[in-house]
Amino acid sequence: MGLLSFFDWLVIITYLVGILAISAYFSTSLSNKREYFVTANSYSAWPLATSVIATQCSTNSILGAPAFVAFAAGGGLVWLQYELALPLAMLISMIFIMPIIFSLRVISVYEYLEIRFDEKTRLLLSAFFLITRLIVASITVYGVSAVIQLISGLSFFSSVMIFGFVTVIYDLLGGIKAVIFSDVIQMLILVFILLLVLNILISQAGGLSELFSALPDNRKIAIDFKNHGFGDGQDFSFWPMFIGGTLLYISYYMCDQSQIQRGLCAKNQNEAQKVLFINGLMRFPLVLLYCLIGVGLAGYAISNPDFINSLALDGSKPNYNLAVPIFLIEELPRGLVGLALVALFAAAMSSLDSVINSLSAVSMDDFVRKFLNSRSWSDEQDLNCCRLLTVFWGGLALLGSFWVGDLASTVIIAVNKIGSLANGPILGVFTLGLLSKRTNGTSVCLAFIAGITLNSYFWIYMSGISWLWWNLTGFMCTLISGYLISYLHHPFQAPQKAVWTSSGFMELMSNSVPYVKYFILISWTIALITFLYFLGP
Repeated sequence: MGLLSFFDWLVIITYLVGILAISAYFSTSLSNKREYFVTANSYSAWPLATSVIATQCSTNSILGAPAFVAFAAGGGLVWLQYELALPLAMLISMIFIMPIIFSLRVISVYEYLEIRFDEKTRLLLSAFFLITRLIVASITVYGVSAVIQLISGLSFFSSVMIFGFVTVIYDLLGGIKAVIFSDVIQMLILVFILLLVLNILISQAGGLSELFSALPDNRKIAIDFKNHGFGDGQDFSFWPMFIGGTLLYISYYMCDQSQIQRGLCAKNQNEAQKVLFINGLMRFPLVLLYCLIGVGLAGYAISNPDFINSLALDGSKPNYNLAVPIFLIEELPRGLVGLALVALFAAAMSSLDSVINSLSAVSMDDFVRKFLNSRSWSDEQDLNCCRLLTVFWGGLALLGSFWVGDLASTVIIAVNKIGSLANGPILGVFTLGLLSKRTNGTSVCLAFIAGITLNSYFWIYMSGISWLWWNLTGFMCTLISGYLISYLHHPFQAPQKAVWTSSGFMELMSNSVPYVKYFILISWTIALITFLYFLGP
């Protein structure tokens, strides 16, 4: 069937059955909602951090980043600049945000907004999360299903059903425990395949230096201090990627349920902060790995002129997002093609499973329990409702994959643009909550809408401004307008436990990770900037 041998199908089926068996095993240990969503706060940092990294390393990244490095207009190794912001973002998150959020023992991070502001603020941000994350989940399903269709010869509908059905079922059965455990396995498979692919590319090129020599000089530039992204048409220069990226990552890891939920699974604050610390160190090597695959693909396309022609068309142009799977088909032996497809499955599943679980958690905690009088439900009824919500959101994500083809054609940039539109304003709301004692719910809701509106204006009418700057413009607009609007209302007294105070901060920090970890993250940032500076031509 298609381009897969019997042994390829055997590898794929064995993997899918194994994942379902693991989730069935975990389902026997779940007895209530808290275990289903945050493991009853029982996990240490390493499996949680691995799960978060696996979620970040989605199929969108595996397909999109190599295509950007090798083929996209204006692309190249400049994508690595995006990762320079991560250690600094993790440092700020570890010190100023995670201690307060974790101390409240919430399931949905948006519960913090009700504790700090009011119910409408919580519902507004929750609803926005549900809508935007559903779109991203649909893009993820679309991307991997298109690859399955190409390699297997199955129809797009069948590809969506196979991939989506397995992901939803193991999420349904095992909850966040199955998500975390499967993410660890999927991460190991993915890294193995990526290293194998890179080794093949290096061998074919004749060595690592020869691999780089085939890449055009303009794509070897890994850090760009010259441009600024304000009207010069340069989206991927250092300043917007570092400043905008820092705000984006803080918002993504701390204010997005699909990411912070793993931190909330930690058994104590120290372990929750370690999750961020490990991500601050380990994500760059992984991103570098699949960017190096992009370097290799550029040279492979030069030495194999028919390679580009073998890519399916996206309109009138080749769909470069399919470069990685086409290379796998052409160069890997039978059996390993199946394992490679499993790796792409793994990348997509590790993103989709956490999103579906977080959508279920937010809708359960922020909506169902508020409006369906579920306070009197038994633990079993709570758990059954959580599982029904998992099926509901999973089904919507699968259905949405049939409608996002045009948006998903630019995969990695499309996903990041959606994030940059909203992450700044979302972080602005949380920052007002943490730092300002007088702002109330009405003030921050209006400020959030103002931030989204400003960024939407930039998207539609000011395309010369890098979309990475939207993280800063949305953040500052929300922060300033929220604080100014608060003066139109009576002063608001925020609960002490939800606001950053020097005394409360020092008490929370007494349970924190050793300060040497903060120094390591700062040193790692400096080391990465130096590395990229000397990496270029």
